[in-house]
Amino acid sequence: MRRQETTYYLEMTGPGELCASPAPRGDLKLTLATVADPELNRFFYSSVGRDWCWVDRLTWTRDDWLAWLSRPGHETWVLYVGGTPAGYFEFDCGEEAAVEIAYLGLLPEFVGRGMGGYLLSQATRRAWEKGANRVWLHTSSFDHPAALANYRSRGFRLFKTEVSYKDLPDRPRGCSE
Repeated sequence: MRRQETTYYLEMTGPGELCASPAPRGDLKLTLATVADPELNRFFYSSVGRDWCWVDRLTWTRDDWLAWLSRPGHETWVLYVGGTPAGYFEFDCGEEAAVEIAYLGLLPEFVGRGMGGYLLSQATRRAWEKGANRVWLHTSSFDHPAALANYRSRGFRLFKTEVSYKDLPDRPRGCSE
């Protein structure tokens, strides 16, 4: 099925622009995954994105995932709540000290608990700690309805919007017309 998608590109150009969200209550731990593990990233991508039309990587082979994760400047961070994986984000550190928060999200069981703002705040802080001169990301009209507002609330500014069409296989849950 062919569907219209709006992609929003947002950025920060200084660490002082971050309006951090406080940590929600609970036993939270954010950990850098130091081993490139295709199964871990495939799990997060498919589980976090299943309701939001994340379909681009679903056909990737293990070798595709390993090549993606092994690139210089790529990082995967995992948020644990009480020892249980709850969410993740991926960085791509590009040229000229720009850091893209390429993927960020929570597993469905952890959505609505105030963790999205916290996870985004932590991702943004870590990007600045890497010496970034710009932190950017994109979201889509297919993503969680609160995603764009969360990014803006944290201090990200819109710098570009694109409208395109995407062919979706079977309509995943959450992909409304």
